[in-house]
Amino acid sequence: MENVAIFDSPGKGRGLKATKEFWAGDVIFSELSLAAVVFDSLAERICHSCFRRQDKLQRCGQCKFGHYCDRTCQRAGWAEHKQECGAIKAYGKVPNESIRLVARIMWRLDKEGSVVSDMQLTTLDELEDHISDMQEDELKDFKVDIHNFLDYWPRNSKQHTIDVISHIFGVVNCNGFTVSDQRGLQAVGVGLFPNLCLVNHDCWPNCTVILNHGKIELRSLSKISEGEELTVAYVDFLNLTEERQRLLKTQYFFDCTCEHCKNHVKDDLKLAGREVDGVKPSEEQVKEATDYCLQMLEKMEKARLDADYHELVKMCSECVEKTEPILADTHIYLLRVWSTLSEVQAYLQFFNDAAEYARKMVDGYTKLYHPNNAALGMAAMRAGVNHWQAGLIEVGHGMICKAYAILMVTHGPIHPITKDLEAMRMQTEMELRMFKQNEYVYHSMRDAALKNKPMSMMHEPKCVEDEIKNLFHRRK
Repeated sequence: MENVAIFDSPGKGRGLKATKEFWAGDVIFSELSLAAVVFDSLAERICHSCFRRQDKLQRCGQCKFGHYCDRTCQRAGWAEHKQECGAIKAYGKVPNESIRLVARIMWRLDKEGSVVSDMQLTTLDELEDHISDMQEDELKDFKVDIHNFLDYWPRNSKQHTIDVISHIFGVVNCNGFTVSDQRGLQAVGVGLFPNLCLVNHDCWPNCTVILNHGKIELRSLSKISEGEELTVAYVDFLNLTEERQRLLKTQYFFDCTCEHCKNHVKDDLKLAGREVDGVKPSEEQVKEATDYCLQMLEKMEKARLDADYHELVKMCSECVEKTEPILADTHIYLLRVWSTLSEVQAYLQFFNDAAEYARKMVDGYTKLYHPNNAALGMAAMRAGVNHWQAGLIEVGHGMICKAYAILMVTHGPIHPITKDLEAMRMQTEMELRMFKQNEYVYHSMRDAALKNKPMSMMHEPKCVEDEIKNLFHRRK
């Protein structure tokens, strides 16, 4: 942790600053979790030790709750699961993920003390819990969790005061960080990383956080000077300033005063109308199209949850037909419609349509996001794959290269996604050379390959970029 130092950040309290100069893609620090648990909803599909997704998992023979890849993972996870296992058996049921995480944290602190590593910059006692800032309904759920925790906590474990327990719950509530699977594409659990808790928010940050082989990495997005504060985004910049402010106030209990909030940077683009030959639609037309998009997005979400994908395509297409002539390609609600449509079209294997809307989405994202934003990189990767699947190798290879350049910064060269992307880049580069030499031969070989290995149905639609955007866990 010699690369960072704690300091008093004006208007923010404690923060971290760089003690040396960094360039885009540098790892400023990495950190193991103090404790982490699998989400309740994925408890039977994700290994509780390595957080890998597996088709078949072995279940703990005692509590019947813990699931593991094999004996190796079970032995590796036993130190953390041992007390949890006995507590679940005695309690007679499995508590929610917040209670399980707090219990794991407290067992570890009881065993090792308040500082569990030489790398740890702060104790949990020094972190804010924001209990006094909670709204009445949130406080009610909070008290229920504490009540259930007291029933769950074993009598033979060290006993703690309500104040101590409440503080840990409060810290977890506003500092939990989502843990992803081995591919880095889906949030599967939540953990607590004490050093990361010290990194303050900025809507246009100079750092990003990624989980890589069990550790979080704080990576620089651009040049950072010695003494400069290190920041990450707690909420997605694609939200309007007003919405970001609301989310930050209700979820993290502070008012953001960054330049992008003070000056409402890019809010005009996010709700802009489409300009054609110097002519813009009226404000009334833009508002009407915006409201229609919002209404349709709600209906689309219901159709997606019902897995009614053909109806979903119909709704998306109608929405695009009505709003695309009016709304700019940076309009955030039109971008959501394009995103949904491209995912569903790819799932249904209409790859040309999927590629078209994925490319439009990347064009819009490029005008709104930081050039090294992970969500932009993931969107470019999806667009590249869609174009490759559609046989549009030139655009596909270009998109894959764009995604690779971004993810080399945000994820680094050894992350599983980047490794897959590198293999994809080499494959599309080889195919592009073949295409340029002889288009007919290229398409003939491609058609023959597809006949020998028919394309299987893709994974059901879910927005990969959303997993990247929402790194900080908040219980809904």
